[in-house]
Amino acid sequence: MNTAELLADAFGRIKDAVHQAVDGLTPDELAHRVDPAANTVGWLVWHLTRVQDDHVAEVAGRPQAWTEDGWDKAFGLPFDTADIGYGHSADDVAAVRPASADVLTGYYDAVHERSLAFVGTLADADLDRVVDRRWNPPVTLGVRLVSVVNDDLQHAGQAAFLHGHLLRRRG
Repeated sequence: MNTAELLADAFGRIKDAVHQAVDGLTPDELAHRVDPAANTVGWLVWHLTRVQDDHVAEVAGRPQAWTEDGWDKAFGLPFDTADIGYGHSADDVAAVRPASADVLTGYYDAVHERSLAFVGTLADADLDRVVDRRWNPPVTLGVRLVSVVNDDLQHAGQAAFLHGHLLRRRG
């Protein structure tokens, strides 16, 4: 297995988890909160997708699917187009109400395809390229991509937990 294959496998696991986490949920269920301050499945999947879109687009040197493909308009959120969900308040979380699971997976799938296209071009040596000097030590491409995979899988796991909770509520 080479670098590109390894990364493609990791990103593929996120895609599988995202699809499973939203499968069969209604818009109301996507927006359901187990606590007034809790994240929702809809927000978690939107946020993890925004993180992947933002971070991979930056290191790939290309525009984000969010704005280039019009997903920002499809979601119609009251946030700046650069917003990816970090630091969102309970009210911000509540504002993310996807029209359907298909809207969430549509955006995720568009980002996933762009991510696969980028990682498919990478060789081992590319992972050492410094992509962010704001940190000490500076962040390399490899560290950034592993960070995205880690963050996305954690949020997908949270969404999967909520998915199970919602299905149990149905009876």
